[in-house]
Amino acid sequence: MEFRKLEDYDMDYQVNYIHPKIKISCYSGKLFKTEAAFDEHLLVWLLSGETKIVQADESFVFGPGSTFLIPRHQLATIINYPKDGWPHKAVAMHLSADQLRIFYNNKVKTNTSLSHKIRTFNHHPLLESCLASLNPYFELKETFPENLAALKITEAIAILHAIDKDIDGVLGNFEDPHKIDLAAFMEKNFMFNMPLQKFGYLSGRSLTTFKRDFFQLYQLTPQRWLTQKRLELAHYQLSQKNRKPIEVYLETGFENLSHFSHAFKKKYGYTPKDLTMASKSTANS
Repeated sequence: MEFRKLEDYDMDYQVNYIHPKIKISCYSGKLFKTEAAFDEHLLVWLLSGETKIVQADESFVFGPGSTFLIPRHQLATIINYPKDGWPHKAVAMHLSADQLRIFYNNKVKTNTSLSHKIRTFNHHPLLESCLASLNPYFELKETFPENLAALKITEAIAILHAIDKDIDGVLGNFEDPHKIDLAAFMEKNFMFNMPLQKFGYLSGRSLTTFKRDFFQLYQLTPQRWLTQKRLELAHYQLSQKNRKPIEVYLETGFENLSHFSHAFKKKYGYTPKDLTMASKSTANS
């Protein structure tokens, strides 16, 4: 596949699917942010650029050549950056539940303690070869055969099974989320900008039950509570960690810098930039 630098791209974002479960994406803007809680495991091979993944208790930074698995149903902020003059370019493969069930014959002892962790596979030749073999197919004009796509996904699953002794407890977990402690879940995951329905599902509740349980717990609507918690975290990051506003808004659940600045000033009476400047002045005095 032809590999071009940023100046050769006319569009900020391009994506090419050879199959609903297999794609290559290319982004050449300043950054691309998304909040994720995928319904399927996502296997990613990063060709160029940089990816930062922020979870509630851990962060990861991946560079060119990295291969990693984002488990299903795990809340995360994903920030993709072009870097060193190259666009952010990645091959991604969804590992469907149907094919995983066939591979494992529905008989796997799951390990939920492992299921939330991002898994990395540093330049493993088998996995890299499998994903690299997809490159020529992205240039095809005709439809990618369904049976061939299934074979490539099964090949990737088989390689993961062979190289990671713990992967079966992740890929073989077909259970839906159970009803869990809502306070613990929300205190851990409030910084992810997800629809309330997704928060409900991941905590084992319908949207109606989630809203009811939430109000009984906090005497606030979820929207008001989430905004309050995100602003408090942002204030802490700016004042105590000396982070930049653009870094903070990306990781505290706000849609964009303008929205963040407006909400922050409404609550505290000054902007994030004002707080950053005041903190720097205090540190230098």
